[in-house]
Amino acid sequence: MTGLGIPVTDDHIHIDRENGRGTEAAKDFFRAGGTHMFLVTKPSWSHGIHPITGDEFREVYEITLKTAAAIRETGVVVFPVFGVHPAEIGRLTERMSLSDAERVMKRGLDIAAEYVGEHTAVALKSGRPHYPVEPDVWEASNRILQHALSLAHDSGCALQIHAETGPCSDVADMARHIGMSPRRVVKHFGMPDTPLMPSLLARLESIPAAVESHLEFTMESDYMDDNSRPGAVIGPKSVPRYTRKYLERGIFSEDDAWRIHAHTPAKVYGVEITLS
Repeated sequence: MTGLGIPVTDDHIHIDRENGRGTEAAKDFFRAGGTHMFLVTKPSWSHGIHPITGDEFREVYEITLKTAAAIRETGVVVFPVFGVHPAEIGRLTERMSLSDAERVMKRGLDIAAEYVGEHTAVALKSGRPHYPVEPDVWEASNRILQHALSLAHDSGCALQIHAETGPCSDVADMARHIGMSPRRVVKHFGMPDTPLMPSLLARLESIPAAVESHLEFTMESDYMDDNSRPGAVIGPKSVPRYTRKYLERGIFSEDDAWRIHAHTPAKVYGVEITLS
């Protein structure tokens, strides 16, 4: 391990032992200086699972739990994040009505919340399509997102969202309406302008300005671990490597790095992030 003497946390990463490099990618993360990761479930079809009732998402979550256990053997601390990718709605409506697809996705989220209640997952994930869809699909997606927010609020956990480019200010309003802090709603692949908690891609050019303005944010790679798209979105070494670069160039102070990689994610997710 090439340690930096600080925790280094990837707030959104996928590790796929079936279709990707699996634990070898996790080892790369660890050797580059990574210490903690929020392991996010992949879409159901990535595992050859095609839900009909929603209960099939349990298999997706069980696969992720087994992957988390394997990653922990490498020395990385893993926090699983379970939920239903918003793009599932397009796949589901190929074989059922929109109302049935909405019901299936909500059921999948209900099951994810059970894992949070059992303390085997730390957060939920949901969102809405980041690409153009018909108005009825958009409305259904927002109802699913609202359901996820309610589950997160009731479970006392954070919610990661996949969503369109932009601040998603209406999602912050949705969270406030049910008594949930928008800062516990993490905008995956976010930008600094969101009122939600931005998880910034490690190579984002606006990170230096975000640090200078004392913005609270986390960092991610959104590594997909898909052999058909090697290195996408950016590789598993990216968060530790960019953190090292920012420290060496004086863009981050050590206090900044501790805030980004430990204090902020610990506060958002209600977990402990320390060096063992």
